[in-house]
Amino acid sequence: MRRLFLTAKPMRKTSQRIHQDNRRNSAARQPVRRDTRPKGPRRVILFNKPFDVLPQFSDEAGRRTLKDFVPIGDVYAAGRLDRDSEGLMVLTNDGALQAQLTQPGKRTGKIYYAQVEGVPQESDLSPLRSGVILNDGQTLPAGVELVSEPEWLWPRQPPIRERKAIPTRWLRITLYEGRNRQVRRMTAHIGFPTLRLIRFAMGEYQLDELAPGAWRDISAEV
Repeated sequence: MRRLFLTAKPMRKTSQRIHQDNRRNSAARQPVRRDTRPKGPRRVILFNKPFDVLPQFSDEAGRRTLKDFVPIGDVYAAGRLDRDSEGLMVLTNDGALQAQLTQPGKRTGKIYYAQVEGVPQESDLSPLRSGVILNDGQTLPAGVELVSEPEWLWPRQPPIRERKAIPTRWLRITLYEGRNRQVRRMTAHIGFPTLRLIRFAMGEYQLDELAPGAWRDISAEV
């Protein structure tokens, strides 16, 4: 009788490597926590940005920037405010505050006053309160109301271009997100283009009586 001899195959030493790879992959998937604490003393500056000023501290083309008004180099804008818009900017070196004011998940309210061309009715404004679909998706419901021209309003330089045959109205709009040129796109979507746009508040921070081009250091108050 012939005997069959089976040769045992050497075991593949893979289990240890697999466990090591899994540990490395697990570590790679862990979110990296950024240090949002200020590198120096905490600074919070409120600035009333005039029309035709870029919301940044430098510009290669020589246009007016924040540096022309705010002589502080260790702060950054919490969110943007378009060159052709006016009003409140919060400048800070506190990353946590920047996130609180700008990240969509925080739902921090931002109040704008918009002068629009035409006379919208309540039925025209209803879609904005429910959310409208723009080219980057549906907006969150916004607070919108017809208001009189604000008493604290300053003259814009240069003035807006009004058409004599078409009246204008003011809207008070509260957003809970911050898309690019969102207010202007929203009012255009319902047929009432924005002629002038002023941000009045970001969360608990407001313009109050801050003049255009002026800034106030509130670091000691917050």
